[in-house]
Amino acid sequence: MTEGQGQPPPVGEGLSALTAASPLLKAAEAFKLYLRNEGFSDYTIRAFRSDLRLLGNYLGHERPIGRISTRDLNDFLHYLLHERGIPCSPKSYARRITTLKAFFKWLHAGEVIPHDPAAALIHHSADAPLPEILSDAQVRRALAVTKELWKGKKKDPRPHLLLMLLLHTAIKKSECMSIRLEHIDRHSPDGPLVYIRYDNPAKKAKERKLPLPREILPVLDDYLERYKPRDLLFPCTARNLEYVLADVATRAGIKKRSKEGISFEMLRWTAAARDYRAGMDETLLRQKLGLSEITWQETRKKLEALTAVKE
Repeated sequence: MTEGQGQPPPVGEGLSALTAASPLLKAAEAFKLYLRNEGFSDYTIRAFRSDLRLLGNYLGHERPIGRISTRDLNDFLHYLLHERGIPCSPKSYARRITTLKAFFKWLHAGEVIPHDPAAALIHHSADAPLPEILSDAQVRRALAVTKELWKGKKKDPRPHLLLMLLLHTAIKKSECMSIRLEHIDRHSPDGPLVYIRYDNPAKKAKERKLPLPREILPVLDDYLERYKPRDLLFPCTARNLEYVLADVATRAGIKKRSKEGISFEMLRWTAAARDYRAGMDETLLRQKLGLSEITWQETRKKLEALTAVKE
């Protein structure tokens, strides 16, 4: 199975059962199956369903999907902002545009409809701050601190292992906490690897293998010798590791909006931004982050903005 792809919805219920004459309601239900199959969270699926239900309330749930035009969608968006009588926050408005774009792109890519009426919609991003990332100088300071903690008087390899792992893989906190010793392949011909696994079958599409730098191996060896984990790589709570990152930030003199100074999320975005700036192929970067094509579109815009900011 290709990274970022799930199993197709059952025949008769998914994309293959749709035509341009299919009603919006039927297409929305098929899209829900697609999202679930791609491993989207229940929260995201509910939000997308709600957005498409609003569209159905406005256009009619029986409207054939092939007869929905760009003008219809623009009229719907105008209705949300000015005529519905219920406040529509910038964040909700931006998400609803994302829903329309994702839904009709999916229909068009599946050759259900001859053209994509949402392609011309202007995407207004919510007025939210960009994710915080570490500058290259801050990364160097943080790594210098963790290396000193490893090699100096404390002889503690855990901060250095954690920081190297997150900066090289861009994994999420939950993914980091789920790594088992058996998921690390140090003898791969192409260099050491870590496998990101999921117990939830709905998230199998997010599984992937990520390269590790060879210089992480001696750190790992010292960590295994000191902490002696038996199953999970980090047999502690996520909060324990958040304290580790906070201590590194304090020692390195790094102050950010995050109360910890350095967070898992910040390091994920830092790693992604460094890869994006270095010119990594976008498909490879999307797969490295474990994102679907839909989610990648918004992530890419944020990475563009982050890497355009001069340090």
